[in-house]
Amino acid sequence: MPQIASTLAHEIARLIGQGLLPEGEALTERALAARFHVSRSPVRVALQELRAAGVLAPGLRGALVVADAAAAGALAEDPAADDEETHYLAIARDRLAGDIPDRISENELIRRYGTTRARMQALLRRMAEEGWAERLPGNGWRFLPVLTSMQTYRQSYSFRQAIEPAALRDPGFHADVPELERQLEIQRRLVAGEVLTISAVSLFQVNSALHEAITECSGNAFFIDALRRVNRLRRLIEYRQTVDREQARLRCAEHVRMLELILADQREAAADLMHRHLAALGPIKAPGGAAAPPPASS
Repeated sequence: MPQIASTLAHEIARLIGQGLLPEGEALTERALAARFHVSRSPVRVALQELRAAGVLAPGLRGALVVADAAAAGALAEDPAADDEETHYLAIARDRLAGDIPDRISENELIRRYGTTRARMQALLRRMAEEGWAERLPGNGWRFLPVLTSMQTYRQSYSFRQAIEPAALRDPGFHADVPELERQLEIQRRLVAGEVLTISAVSLFQVNSALHEAITECSGNAFFIDALRRVNRLRRLIEYRQTVDREQARLRCAEHVRMLELILADQREAAADLMHRHLAALGPIKAPGGAAAPPPASS
C-alpha cells in the first residue's frame, strides 16, 4: 500500500480507537479527504486496507462502516506509524524554526532525519498533499510559505474573524444538515472527554474540518478558498503548540453551541458567537508581555 495511504489508515484507525468515529458510522471518501486535506485516491486505498484488517465492513448502499474499534486501536498503535509521525513533526518543527532551507534535496532530508528513502518519500508526499511542500524537477523539494511568527499567526485570526462570520451571514448560506450533524456529534464526543486523549495533530484536523464545513455552507468560493489557505498556512505553528486540554474542551463546547444555532436556523447568533470564539483564540500575552500561543487550536 502506498505510504501516504498507510499514514491515512493509521490516522483513521486512531480516530476510531479514540471513539471519534464510533462503530456503525459510515465513512465516506469525500468527508475523510476534507478532514485530512488530501485527495480521494489515497483515502480510497486506506479504507480498503482498513476493511482488509477487519476495522471496516460493508454497509448499506456499498458504504463502509466502522465495525471493530478494538482492531482499530491495535492498528493505531503500530510503532512504525508512530515513528513516521515523529519524523513528520520533527520536520515541521525545524521548518518553522528556519532550520530547513526553502529548497532541499531528498537525500539531504534522509541524512538529516536518519530515515529510509521510502519513508521520507511518504512524508514528502503527505506534506505536498497538505500544501506546504512541492516537488521540484529532479530530486529536489521546495517548502512553501507558512506562518512562522506569532504576529502573522495573530493576523490569521483577525482575518478569520472577518470572513467566517461573514460566511454565516452570506445570503447564499444553505446548511448541509447531514454534515453539520456529523460535525456536531464529533464535537460532543470531544466535550464528553475525547479531547483529553486526542493528539494535537488530530485536534487541529478535526477543528479545522469543523470550521471549513460551516464555511462551505455559504457556497461562496472566495470564503471557502481563503479559509482553506489560511488553515494550510497555520498548520505548522499549530503542530508545535502544547494544548491546554481544559481550554480545548471549552472551545469544543462553543463549537457545539455554534452548530446547534446553525441547525436551528439562528445564523445571526451563530455569526456573533463565531466572532467571539475566534477573538478569544488569538495569541494571548504571557507573563512579561511576550506573545504566547493560544490555549487550543480551532
